[in-house]
Amino acid sequence: MIPRFTVFKRSLSTSPYLSQRIKQTESDIVNMFRVSGTKGETESFPVNRKFIRKDTSVRKLDERFIRILKIFKWGPDAEKAMEVLKLKVDHRLVRDVLKIDVEINVKIQFFKWAGKRRNFEHDSTTYLALIHCLNEAGLYGEMWKTIQDMVKSSICEISPADLSEIVRMLGQAKMVNKALYVFYQIKGRKCKPTASTYNSMILMLMQANHHERVHEIYNEMCNEGNCFPDTITYSALISAFGKLGRHDLAIMLFDEMKENGLHPNAKIYTTLLGIYFKLNKAEKALDVIQEMKDKGCNLTVFTYTEWIKGLGKAGREDDAYRVFLDMINDGCKPDVVLINNVVNILGKVGRLKDALRVFDQMEALQCEPNVVTFNTVIKALFDCKAPASEAASWFEKMKRRGIAPSSFTYSILIDGFCKTNRVEKALLLLEEMDEKGFPPCPAAYCSLINSLGKAKRYEAANELFLELKENCGRTSARVYAVMIKHFGQCGRLSEAIELFNEIKKLGIKPDVYAYNALMSGMVRAGMIDEAHSLLRTMEETGCTPDLNSHNIILNGLARTGVPDRAIDMFMKMKNSMVKPDAISYNTVLSCLSRSGMFEEAAKLMREMNSKGFEYDHITYSSILEAVGKVDEDCAPAVFSEDLFVPRVNNIYFLSKLKRTRKLNVFYNFKPDK
Repeated sequence: MIPRFTVFKRSLSTSPYLSQRIKQTESDIVNMFRVSGTKGETESFPVNRKFIRKDTSVRKLDERFIRILKIFKWGPDAEKAMEVLKLKVDHRLVRDVLKIDVEINVKIQFFKWAGKRRNFEHDSTTYLALIHCLNEAGLYGEMWKTIQDMVKSSICEISPADLSEIVRMLGQAKMVNKALYVFYQIKGRKCKPTASTYNSMILMLMQANHHERVHEIYNEMCNEGNCFPDTITYSALISAFGKLGRHDLAIMLFDEMKENGLHPNAKIYTTLLGIYFKLNKAEKALDVIQEMKDKGCNLTVFTYTEWIKGLGKAGREDDAYRVFLDMINDGCKPDVVLINNVVNILGKVGRLKDALRVFDQMEALQCEPNVVTFNTVIKALFDCKAPASEAASWFEKMKRRGIAPSSFTYSILIDGFCKTNRVEKALLLLEEMDEKGFPPCPAAYCSLINSLGKAKRYEAANELFLELKENCGRTSARVYAVMIKHFGQCGRLSEAIELFNEIKKLGIKPDVYAYNALMSGMVRAGMIDEAHSLLRTMEETGCTPDLNSHNIILNGLARTGVPDRAIDMFMKMKNSMVKPDAISYNTVLSCLSRSGMFEEAAKLMREMNSKGFEYDHITYSSILEAVGKVDEDCAPAVFSEDLFVPRVNNIYFLSKLKRTRKLNVFYNFKPDK
């Protein structure tokens, strides 16, 4: 039975369809490539003999050979076509074939076939041509194998430029260790790297975030003796050390660069500008700007971004906004990143009108807002206590403009609605976030769990917490801390302790918030000694207690009715890095008053007054309760409206209490007038 073949109608000039020829003879191929001279036949190419004898004949044959490769791939038919066309296998032919738009496997087979031809060996140009093809096709394993073959080749001379290109491609393929290996392999046997080669290595390491290796390569470069760092080298080095936090080295290299007669470019100046702002040296940063102007180096949008962002972090919001306006007047077009920074800076300090004015300018500046822009505006609205409905309207405006909300958008809205007591709206947004396919966001869950806990909806908070664990596998210590805090507040201390131990079992290191949450629950349950022991454990495990940690324990010790322990801890706080605040002073003052230690309390009041700390309602209540002989009309005088002035109240308070013998010592206390 004669087999049937599917016929693909692809025309080659005037010859019959090649796809119908499964088996071909040599004469068939010869006839196929013969240029027709018979009248009446359609000719695909000119018949000018003189023209055919020259380069165009090669072009004409190449086109037919290309079609052979595209239809029949590489194989016997393509080999016969080469023989008929009398194509000589040389480096130029190999490079030309590798440029053809055919499958990568065809190129690999042809490359291997050519390498086996008599009197032919691949050189660096053919190897690199194939390496480029493999890199574009994403066949990195085959690319690495080809690079190794190239290095092992006895006749293949690899130039510094070739080495730079190999390093670049390996870096793009995330094969950094292999790039380092081949660099030293080639350097040791066949190639002496130039400054450009070293720059390729440094840039590759920078892009792969291997900043610590950059300095090693730089030292090798300097020790070569024949290649010296240039502007590109210094730019990469200064940037690397800036990202590593080695600001001293970055500044030293900047000075060294200028000493060597090289002129910093805008990128280097911008990097140094950011470093000085990180070091809180705003004046030094401004000196960099002035130097740029003096040297005639144009400020780019990246320079302005770093400048404005740095001024914002330094608390100089007015200056940052002025720089933005000057930039517009100078004709430098801002990009969306710069605009986002300006809006963020203004929003944080409550200048909502200015922030929205900047947003409105974007259209005139031909700058399209993105999701970060809208996120920044929405966050600014919440930070400035704008109505929650206004934030919701911006969310809808964002969607109408075709900008898809991000996970962070939902997180900002949920947190904002929780803080404005619109928990139900926040829960609906969490559902919408889930419907959109976003992964569970611990920050959003954390805000909701905290709000539900504050509303004493502990079961609902726990359900959300369990849902987050189920969907996320593991979550952050901060979310655990929130749940531990609420379990402690509602008297479910055993569950709080279980959660704290669960954090450690999951391999998550409890943070200061988790420790504080559990210690607070223990103090509330009367487990003062256990809480104090946990504070010591916290220090031993390398988690540094904060002021809140000490105040929690101080409050617990003050509750025991034995003031000595509270006073002892208070004195230790005064002699440590964690200095007492108004809460610390009021806690001890209340403790002393309840214990009848009025002389010590009066002394502490003087100390509080000298440090500018104010007595709170709880402190007054404690003193009044301790004295127990104050007229009923004294309480309203002490507990005035929300805007109570401590110094006025102190005078009135003492005048009412001077007849009480227990408070003679207080009567002798004279607050500042």
